[in-house]
Amino acid sequence: MNLKNGCIEQFETYSLFSSLKDFNTHMEMWMAIHKHDFSKGERVGLKRLVRYAAKIPGVCNAKIGTVLKAIHEEHNGNGISRSTFKRMIQKAIRLGLLIVHETERNNGSQSSNLYIFQPFPTNGLPKEDDLNHHNKTSNPSKTKNIKIKERKETESPEPSEAMNDKPLDYTYTSDLVPYSFSQVVRYFFPEAKKIEEFWKMAQIAAYRNNCERQTDLVVNMAVHSFKQMISKIKASTLHKPIAYYYGILNKKFEELYFEELYEMGF
Repeated sequence: MNLKNGCIEQFETYSLFSSLKDFNTHMEMWMAIHKHDFSKGERVGLKRLVRYAAKIPGVCNAKIGTVLKAIHEEHNGNGISRSTFKRMIQKAIRLGLLIVHETERNNGSQSSNLYIFQPFPTNGLPKEDDLNHHNKTSNPSKTKNIKIKERKETESPEPSEAMNDKPLDYTYTSDLVPYSFSQVVRYFFPEAKKIEEFWKMAQIAAYRNNCERQTDLVVNMAVHSFKQMISKIKASTLHKPIAYYYGILNKKFEELYFEELYEMGF
């Protein structure tokens, strides 16, 4: 039996997040790792869908037409196509970011989909097999399976586009990244964007464990976690090093938390 469509409040129990802030934090983690799995147009569609999932954190039942219309208006007529939006949904499903349910009206006809965002997997160190996993759903209703052929880019980039695609080296790293951290990371990942992504994950892990204001501690944890990740890379192959790095960070912060509780006598 399919889910019955209705107001978004009736799907509140499907939310997997404690608050909007929690939802946004998880989305930042997803994007820090999988941003480049989506094209520019697909990211626009995903960003808009995330905004529609704010009332009930992580849950949205907006119609595709409604989402596309909002994007069209926001970008002064330069929206995205329905096929681009559907391609984004399919990618998000494969990555484990989304679960999609079909809903139906009272008369049995198909209505809008129910989109349920999934938390970023942070329980312990991620296994390598999990880093490229496909989404497996246990669905009480009929899961929508959208089959879309990936479009191949055949046009040659303009000179300006080629320049934009050229990565900037570590000398362009943001001043918000501590120099001591940047100095370690740039030896292995010399691109400014990569260095900033690693630091972003350290900030997220620190925030989730209430340590974001302890800058020296965060830098120390980030450097040690990064070195552990490099040791792992040298010993075996990691498909998503930054995900493994985040797993180490999160584990270190959790261990610190329990150590502090023990010292306080709890």
